[in-house]
Amino acid sequence: MGVSGTMEYLSDLLSSAKKGKKMKQTNTVSLKVRMDCEGCALKVKKALSSVKGAKSVEIDLKNQKASVTGIVDPKRVLKAAKSTGKKAEPWPYVPYTMIAHPYVAGVYDKKAPPNFVRKTDDPAVASLNPVEEQYTLMFSDENPNACSVM
Repeated sequence: MGVSGTMEYLSDLLSSAKKGKKMKQTNTVSLKVRMDCEGCALKVKKALSSVKGAKSVEIDLKNQKASVTGIVDPKRVLKAAKSTGKKAEPWPYVPYTMIAHPYVAGVYDKKAPPNFVRKTDDPAVASLNPVEEQYTLMFSDENPNACSVM
């Protein structure tokens, strides 16, 4: 097979790949599921494993969290979790470092796992306004011109 034959083969291979179906992305769906014991966790794991496209299911009994990895639809995963008779909802928490004001009412949650707060869409809570950002940068350790007290 000469150079031209190799180039022709590669060209055919690439053009057939473009015509094929678009590859679906593997994603992870996390749920908060009320589980009391190992039996509950096993029941939820079995139900979530039966979802079409699920590659792996991880259960964290301490944090009441179930994670499904694979090519799955979040609505179907939630429906499967609710079919067990357990209270289930999408994972409502984010790391507290992602929220500008983590101790505001509605965001701070005593039942949240350590270092997590409730997710919010309120822009006043989720991000700093320009004045707050200016003060934050003024006293930042990463700012070489910051005020330092020694």
